[in-house]
Parts: sequence; structure tokens; C-alpha cells
Amino acid sequence: MADDQKDRIELRPGDPEAEARMRAMSSPLRLRVLRLCAFESRTNKELAELLGVNPGTMLHHVRTLVQTGYLAAEPERTGAQGAREVPYRATGLSWRTSMPGGSPVLIETFLQQIQGVDPDDLDSTWLGLKLTPEHREEFQNRLYALVNEFKERGPDPDGDTYSFFSTLHPDENPPAAP
Repeated sequence: MADDQKDRIELRPGDPEAEARMRAMSSPLRLRVLRLCAFESRTNKELAELLGVNPGTMLHHVRTLVQTGYLAAEPERTGAQGAREVPYRATGLSWRTSMPGGSPVLIETFLQQIQGVDPDDLDSTWLGLKLTPEHREEFQNRLYALVNEFKERGPDPDGDTYSFFSTLHPDENPPAAP
């Protein structure tokens, strides 16, 4: 197992904390909240506006993410007209969380994320691979550096077939400029 994979948190059914985290990670909206709070603290109001959601609904999602450790409240600040605001920041826990069956949620989140992106701004790659289980693990651990290498390697004669899809696209809601 690669060093960056050894700190993975495996969520298993039957553990109440793990089940709460699985529910928290099962929402594309919550995953988008985590993305928006990854580099910049955002308030419930800001998140609701960015994602086109009612602030009350957003508060439910934010509380769920806080209770499960995926978001952390930062010190209160004063907003417009002296209103009390609580900004939230992603803790990074989601990056280390491995959830069984989570791929459909990630795909749905991705599809929501690219809505409105100009098709000319989508830089996508789709590559068919034929790999043994060992080479599949190698590919996963070295993914970003090895896409081209695996393409050039050619198929493993006794491997299983897989598909790989990646997309690089601009953020519709990028963090504010420093």
C-alpha cells in the first residue's frame, strides 16, 4: 500500500460513527460544500447562495458535516449590518475517507459540478486498459503520474478490462482571490 493510502479511513456498516459518516458523504450537495470550503472558509449563507439552496436546508447539511468531522466551525465574525456569522472550513477528513459504494455519489457530484461549464473548457481523457489486479493497484497508487505510461504499455494479455475517465475543468465557484 502506498504511503498516501495508509491513513485511509474505511467506513464499515455496523459502526454508528461510520454509518453517520456514510450518510454524510452520500449527498452530492454535501460533497460540493466540502469542495467549496476546502481552500476558503464560507458561511452557511454564502454556501446557500453559491449552491442555490435555501439557507435552512443548507444549515441542515452544514450541521451534518460538522457533527461527522468533515467541516469545522471557525471563530465567529461580524457580517453585513453587524450580523453574527460562523464560517466553516473543510477538515480534510473526506480526502482520507474510503466509502464502499461511494462512486455513484462522486459521479453525480462531478456531473453537478460541471453543469454550466463551457464544453470547450472540459479537458477529458478516456482510456481503455487491460490490467491484472496487481497492475490495477499500481495504476491507482500512481494515477496522476502514470496515465501516459499505462497507455503506452499496452494491454496485459491475461488482464481484465477497465475504463478510466478524467476531466480537468475550471471551477464554477473558485475560491476568492487573495
